Amino acid sequence: MKNCGVPSHLALVVCLGLMSVGCVLFPKDHNNQYVVCPYDTVWEATWDTMKSFPIKLQNKDTGVIETGWIEMGGEERGYGLFRRTATGFGNRERVRLVVNLKSMKDVTEVVVIENRERWHLKGGVTSQATRWWPIDPSEEDMSAVMAAVNTKLKDLGCPLS
Repeated sequence: MKNCGVPSHLALVVCLGLMSVGCVLFPKDHNNQYVVCPYDTVWEATWDTMKSFPIKLQNKDTGVIETGWIEMGGEERGYGLFRRTATGFGNRERVRLVVNLKSMKDVTEVVVIENRERWHLKGGVTSQATRWWPIDPSEEDMSAVMAAVNTKLKDLGCPLS
């Protein structure tokens, strides 16, 4: 194999640097934590937190709680080269939460995932322009749900790790 004039240690450093940057390019779309507490107790605290949302699916055996879509007003965001705003189509977003619980002996993993979409993010006059488009999830909203679950778990005497 030909060296191409690049020292092997330099090539290794460049490769490792590119791999570490690659992880930053993908947005975090969930919050997770591990709780040293029985699964049934964690389920109770999580269900008590999530029941204030419109529940689409709940299954204690599989550990899934999923909400339906919740619509709300969104932040004003521009689109296209000139950062135009979609004032004629409203400024709407919708969100759906999925909470997954997984029992691992004495520990239960709790994962909160948010799917967020925005109405008419793209410009144009085609039917593709007027639909829901995926956008980045809200770290603040996922953290708020996890904090509410943590508060209920603490009240039930569960230590968080």
